[in-house]
Amino acid sequence: MGITINLLKTKDEEQRKALNAWVKETNCIGSLIAGTGFGKSRCGVLAINKMLNNNINSDKRGLVLVPTQQLQTQFREEFIKWDCEDILEYVDIMCYQSAYKLKDNHYNIVICDEIHLGVSPEYRKFFENNSWDKLLCMTATPPEEIEYKDYLYKIAPLAYRISLDECVALGLVSPYEVVCHPLKLNTEEQEQYKKANNTFVYAKYNLGQFDAFNQAQYILANKNSTPQEKQYATMFYRAIRQRKTVVDHALEKVEELQKIVINNVGEKILVFGGSNAFTDTLAEATCCLSTVYHSGKTKKQKKEALEDFRSGDKPVLCSTKALNQGFDVEDATMAVICGLTSKGLTMIQRVGRIIRYQEGKIGKIIILYVKDSQEEKWLRNSVKSLDNVTWK
Repeated sequence: MGITINLLKTKDEEQRKALNAWVKETNCIGSLIAGTGFGKSRCGVLAINKMLNNNINSDKRGLVLVPTQQLQTQFREEFIKWDCEDILEYVDIMCYQSAYKLKDNHYNIVICDEIHLGVSPEYRKFFENNSWDKLLCMTATPPEEIEYKDYLYKIAPLAYRISLDECVALGLVSPYEVVCHPLKLNTEEQEQYKKANNTFVYAKYNLGQFDAFNQAQYILANKNSTPQEKQYATMFYRAIRQRKTVVDHALEKVEELQKIVINNVGEKILVFGGSNAFTDTLAEATCCLSTVYHSGKTKKQKKEALEDFRSGDKPVLCSTKALNQGFDVEDATMAVICGLTSKGLTMIQRVGRIIRYQEGKIGKIIILYVKDSQEEKWLRNSVKSLDNVTWK
């Protein structure tokens, strides 16, 4: 093919390796799995710029797919940042939730950012109903579900992979430390959790101890399921939600966050809550220092929240899932995680929010979790792939 992608700076050596692997190992149809801060967006911009400029036809066409409107804006800014704005007239930047409706389109090159969010059964319709010459899929965290991961590597075989901790070792991102801080439920919360957990155990026993999740899903999807089966399945999922709500909203998390903010005045702190409602509670607890960004806010409110945080007017930014990926503030030095999920990739994405390289910076992640609860099990699973984790 004779394509070589040359990058100039020392840090860019790994990006050059990644793109050349995409060219040579997968013939420009492959996946790049690289830790947050590696520079995947730049890789995408340079790839699409190179491929479209190599195309002598007048009908050159490129597409960038992202999961959020915020990332649409950021990716457009990446083209300008790397002096590639001249090709923007040939490039569409779309969200997956719009792109899956497209049919019978052909592109010279498609760039899929945060691809772990783009291979759900619904979003796969884009890949099934459209075509391309080159395809570059990028993420820091490949899908955890085996079927999703298999689909990704079917459409875009793995070309290059570098972990978050390998990025730290190479100096591509700032080092970090994770502190897991145990908390307790108060008496009322303990009773609520115990009641929900007893219901969970009872429903699980009646569904089948070793495959309750799949069994409940099958029962609710099967029109021939009996009323009693549906009752156990519904009870099972309701108990899971109730347990999570109790630990997500534990009042000691509010008190501990207040202490952390007071003891770290001058730091820019990201706070992740378990729900929009509790995220609002966390923001209220830190008063005039906080601003809020989540799906319950308007586009204008979200924009103002980011501006206030970046400027330092509001040094604490509280969110739920909306900032798990694609949010960059180089001088953000701390994250406090108050809401956990069962997915390890979410933890890696959140760590990535505060380790963008800045000389002398060490990112600190404090995880507040309820000891001896399902939340602790999720946490221990989530941090298995991370180095430098301390348990208090």
